[in-house]
Amino acid sequence: MKLLGGTVAAFLVAAASAAAPAAAEVLTVDLPAGSVGQQVMALGRIARVSVVVPDGPLWARAVPALRGALRVEAALALIARRADARVESVGPNSWRLVPKPRVRVTPQPLVLRSPPPPDTGADIVVTASKRDTIRGNFAGQFARVAGSDLEFGGAGGTERLADRLTSVASTHLGAGRNKLFIRGIADSSFTGPTQATVGQYFGDLRLSYNAPDPDLRLADLAAVEILEGPQGTLYGAGSLGGLIRLVPNAPDPSRFAGSAILGGSATTHGASGIDTQLVANVPIVPDRLAIRIVANAASEGGYIDKPLLDRTDVNRTRIHGGRAAAYLDIAPGWSVELIGIGQRILGADSQYADHDGRPLSRSAPVTEGFAADFGQMQFVLAGAFGDIRFRSTSGITAHDLMERYDATAPDGPPRLFAQANRTRMQANETRIWSSRGDGSGWLAGFSHIHNRTRLTRLYGAPGALQPTTGVVNGITETTVYGEDSLRLLPGLLTTGGVRVTRSVLDGEGADVTQRITLAQLAMTAERAQTIVLPSASALVDLTPRVQMFLRYQQGFRPGGLAIEGDFVRRFRNDRVATIEAGLRTGRPGSDRFDGALTLAHTSWRDIQADFIDGSGLPSTANIGDGVLWTIEAAASARVTGTLRIDGAVSYNDSRIDEPSSVRLFDLVGGYAVDPVVARAQLAARLSQIPNIARVTARAGAVYRRQLGGTKDLRIDGWVRYVGSSRLGVGPVLGQSQGSYLDSGITARLGLGRLGLTAGLTNVADVRGNRFALGTPFTTGRDQVTPLRPRTLRIGIDAAF
Repeated sequence: MKLLGGTVAAFLVAAASAAAPAAAEVLTVDLPAGSVGQQVMALGRIARVSVVVPDGPLWARAVPALRGALRVEAALALIARRADARVESVGPNSWRLVPKPRVRVTPQPLVLRSPPPPDTGADIVVTASKRDTIRGNFAGQFARVAGSDLEFGGAGGTERLADRLTSVASTHLGAGRNKLFIRGIADSSFTGPTQATVGQYFGDLRLSYNAPDPDLRLADLAAVEILEGPQGTLYGAGSLGGLIRLVPNAPDPSRFAGSAILGGSATTHGASGIDTQLVANVPIVPDRLAIRIVANAASEGGYIDKPLLDRTDVNRTRIHGGRAAAYLDIAPGWSVELIGIGQRILGADSQYADHDGRPLSRSAPVTEGFAADFGQMQFVLAGAFGDIRFRSTSGITAHDLMERYDATAPDGPPRLFAQANRTRMQANETRIWSSRGDGSGWLAGFSHIHNRTRLTRLYGAPGALQPTTGVVNGITETTVYGEDSLRLLPGLLTTGGVRVTRSVLDGEGADVTQRITLAQLAMTAERAQTIVLPSASALVDLTPRVQMFLRYQQGFRPGGLAIEGDFVRRFRNDRVATIEAGLRTGRPGSDRFDGALTLAHTSWRDIQADFIDGSGLPSTANIGDGVLWTIEAAASARVTGTLRIDGAVSYNDSRIDEPSSVRLFDLVGGYAVDPVVARAQLAARLSQIPNIARVTARAGAVYRRQLGGTKDLRIDGWVRYVGSSRLGVGPVLGQSQGSYLDSGITARLGLGRLGLTAGLTNVADVRGNRFALGTPFTTGRDQVTPLRPRTLRIGIDAAF
């Protein structure tokens, strides 16, 4: 901005030269609330256009946030409407915003005027589509949870996401140790050499390859996006069940801003806790360079007692982490971003209890603590060649997990089993794409990943652990992929894509005894495979408000090496193929009513799953082929201007209909039986894929009200039912779990830039038995993993 004649404020953003007019592009717009000047400055930088605001008061006029997929003209029109201004075109890719002229109104007889058109806003952008497709042009089941909703009542981890969706499930070993599942695609509840069934991403880079959920705090995020069903074409290995993508708030070089949160909690039958968070956005060079820093810490009170150690509330968990990002405009339409993420989780002890003992207590004679460390660095280069967009992300990741398990035999001396999972990953993802307003467009990309994981195991008396057989798994993936969308008819959008991945796998045993070293040579030899993953979809506009989609997609996980006793052996890659159909209407959270209904059929070949081997330790094998049917329904409605309700239900019907004969001996109990009998026993025990409830349901309500001036009130409540499931496969792990009701309610009183919150979780103080295996040595027959007891949190937040 510069002053002209001392009274006129103007701002000019020069348009970058382009092969096609920038105004024709559909842009992903995410402008925070501020002044007209701040928003047009940011919009001009994103769209490479010229915007002039010659009126000083108009330049400083406050406007609300603007988000969505919009053309430049539509975005400017919304800014102007909210600022009581009008837009004037002054040339190619050039506009001017001026105040609306004041009209003198003289008394008139009754004059009927048409009401102003409603502010319909903009459709949701599915950034996980990798080409900024709006939801109205996306053929698939998609959910987007706003970062402000996940942060409501204090930032938490991935459990906040599972609380809001019926399609997302999690194990409950503890923060940083859990596995996530989407739409019934699950394998086991403990950490082994298998890759996760859900792809987890921060921006464009995956968080890890074959390690559990790092459970990053969901702090200062624009949103979390969830794509359901296999996503193999765009995301490759490990996205069998779906995808979870964290979308961070980017540094904003146009303004200084920040926030702070402080909270304290008290748990029934347990210890107190505390949490804090700080966010700061700092422009370094106005409109060009900015940094954004997020820091958080939490201490969650324990609630499990260990009488044999004379200790109470042993399972306190401490979490410290944060991230920093720097954003730089290097040229018109081009930018670079450097992102660093770090988090450490220290769990003092486990969170499972005896099934038949005193409530919330465990008769273990050893401490079963854990530690999880996660770090990642990303470098992002983004820009455009005319109407072709470009984005390249490179990164390195370090992810370490150390776990301790009670391995004490009945009436035996204390014994401890420790397992360390060390993962190192380097990755790059580069793509170009072009999108048009009618949903048509194309995408082409390249990906390279190198990941190496070392699984180390120790066993013995506490303080005198000795190494047992471990394993090292390595994989290098080189991939090309592409996708193209074409609108064949005004109401029909078709999309097809393919991904070709060349994987080179290698591995070896670790701490293997000399007598079997030679036998392992053939098992650890390097091997390669080529995987082709096609996809196809069609989106049909049945009416202006109702759409139907059909979709076919595949996904896979590479094989690897698993430990069994003193030996290391291979397991094969597994693969899923899903056909789904869905209906939807309305825009979630915006229209008076919205709803979606999806039916999916999944065929799962060579399922990778964990079982208990003859020595009592978890191992991995291909257990057979399976079939899964999924029905999902969700709806929400605005009952009044202040109250909105929502509900969802997921039904999963799964079976393993072709058990593998390779693992019959171990999976039916480790004793010799006739193969025909063994197969029948195994088929009966594997009638349900483990860890996924047949029925999950949720209902929620949000009440918002302005109390006058800058005061406002919001109350958010929910209940979630998780049906029964099995812990794992075989007689040892095939125990029932689940079938419980969880709930929560949070209220916030806004006082301008300050807010006071009060929240209650597990309102009914339900014990339940969540999805987890506390220790594989005593198995699920005498242990449960209860919900955290009723917890009250009081907090204060401030924005500046």
